[in-house]
Amino acid sequence: MLTGIAVNAFGGAGFALLMFTGSTASREQIVFWQLGSMNGSNWREVLVVAVVAVPATVVVVLLAHRYDLLALGDRTAARLGVRVERLRLVSVVLVALNTGVAVAFVGIIAFVGLVVPHLVRMILGPTHRSLIIASLLGGAVLMVYADLAARTIVPSADLPIGLLTSLIGGPFFHWLIRRNRRRVGGWT
Repeated sequence: MLTGIAVNAFGGAGFALLMFTGSTASREQIVFWQLGSMNGSNWREVLVVAVVAVPATVVVVLLAHRYDLLALGDRTAARLGVRVERLRLVSVVLVALNTGVAVAFVGIIAFVGLVVPHLVRMILGPTHRSLIIASLLGGAVLMVYADLAARTIVPSADLPIGLLTSLIGGPFFHWLIRRNRRRVGGWT
């Protein structure tokens, strides 16, 4: 958690520096990128995302059985032949590739990667192969509907998708957390 805070602070400083040194047009682009939008996306960008995301996703699906074993705990997974640290490193790289290539083109669209897998896990259970595939499809469907809503809610304006997903995803994710804590006897 502290590492995440440190990385976030460093990234925030980088954004601040870019905004400080950039032109007015650059600042405006950075602000809209931070809000997240698929407005203006084109097929060339989709191709770049696909070239990175499809192979990375295939590898993640192929690793699904190892993720199931890892869910049993590090020691158990290691005894069953999983090279735990290597799996974690490969997973971090694959997640970073998929996230980085998507965020590079559409900006920050919050809560899709948090809410969808949790909902899918509630419906399908913890098996990672079906969880990964259903999360991919569920995230894609959510993004299509979020984009449609963002383009139609306010007449003659495109709401940033990241704004919309945050307004809906934030309270929903808070509800999920409270629900899970109540279920295991934690605080609410």
